[in-house]
Amino acid sequence: MTSVPDVFDPRQYAAGIPYDAYRVLRDHHPVARQDEHEVLGWPAGPGFWAVTRHADVVRVLKGSATYSSYIGATQIRDPDPDDLPFIRDMMLNQDPPGHGRLRRLVSRAFTPRRIDRFERVAQERARKLLAHALEAARRADGTVDLVGAVTDDYALLNLADLLGVPEADRKLLLHWTQRVIGYQDPDEAGPQVLDGQGRPVNPRSPAMLRDMFAYARQLAAHKRRFPDDDMMTTLAHDAELAHSELEMFFFLLTVAGNDTVRSAAPGGLLTLAEHPESYERLRTGEAELGIAVDELLRWHPPVLTFRRTAAVDTELAGRRIRAGDKVVVFHASANRDERVFTDPDRLDLSRAPNPHVSFGDGPHVCLGAHFARLQLRVLYREAMGALPVLRPAGPSERLVSNFINGIKSLPIQVT
Repeated sequence: MTSVPDVFDPRQYAAGIPYDAYRVLRDHHPVARQDEHEVLGWPAGPGFWAVTRHADVVRVLKGSATYSSYIGATQIRDPDPDDLPFIRDMMLNQDPPGHGRLRRLVSRAFTPRRIDRFERVAQERARKLLAHALEAARRADGTVDLVGAVTDDYALLNLADLLGVPEADRKLLLHWTQRVIGYQDPDEAGPQVLDGQGRPVNPRSPAMLRDMFAYARQLAAHKRRFPDDDMMTTLAHDAELAHSELEMFFFLLTVAGNDTVRSAAPGGLLTLAEHPESYERLRTGEAELGIAVDELLRWHPPVLTFRRTAAVDTELAGRRIRAGDKVVVFHASANRDERVFTDPDRLDLSRAPNPHVSFGDGPHVCLGAHFARLQLRVLYREAMGALPVLRPAGPSERLVSNFINGIKSLPIQVT
């Protein structure tokens, strides 16, 4: 019997996504028990089921009556029981029908018309950031870190424009994102915050989000007095939306909205740098950019895992799942499933159809997927003009995380 590889330890993801381990799981243990051992100062947990085949991942994501986002929220680690009622108020951690109500409310602000209006702004922003990056490289040693010089600011400033965050406050969005998303990586989150018993404090706890929520209240009050054409103005004037729900939306849009593109953009550029023949096909128009964006998302999904909790006793891929068990879907594994994708370990910028699950599936499919794809199309188009050759200048540095597929640095040789 083939042994079950560990795909939980967040430290291994700093070296790369463990695709070989995923393949072993898909072929021999498609729903596999994983130990949730103590790591990086975080205490051990009860363990979980790792779901790695595409069909099973989709089944879990679509089956909210069986696999709940509400019972234990959506992160692998169990939240503190005292924090769970607070965490459950987030749309991300709700099940239908409550989830559907909140989704409809925020969809009024997340309109395609408003998003499409940002294309010209995003294009000019990408062009300026790339020009500044090239100039910095020429003044230095001919190399530039595209994360620090381009993609972090690109994702952050686009989101700030969409939300309506004043320019002076925009770095706060990156600070909050790093604290919440990068909590497993000391370089991102900084020193660990401990409670009175010396245990790490969950970055999604009320104590750790107090400053973000206070800012959301202030911003909403400002938008009621001085409305503008942005999402926070729309949400602040929505009579159906409770103040606490608006604060939760600000949290979700700030963190998820920023980090989706913040992870996907350098991931796509790194992929193209590692596949120069594909980059040339894209530059010459042989590969269509819109289709290529989805293949780059399949290859480098921004999110690695999401957790559900079994609401009832059930069975998945022949394994008995008990009510209360944690069930974790692995997006990057599903995106390389040979049962769905022909030659999945080959980058094919013309791949269509492309049923990747990088933006999820089911009722929780990413609300900002249209906005994310638009930003990625614009950035890659501008990069092709500014960088005729996309050549790595050294190894990239990856985030320590079993949740976000993050790139912390991407050194590129400028010619």
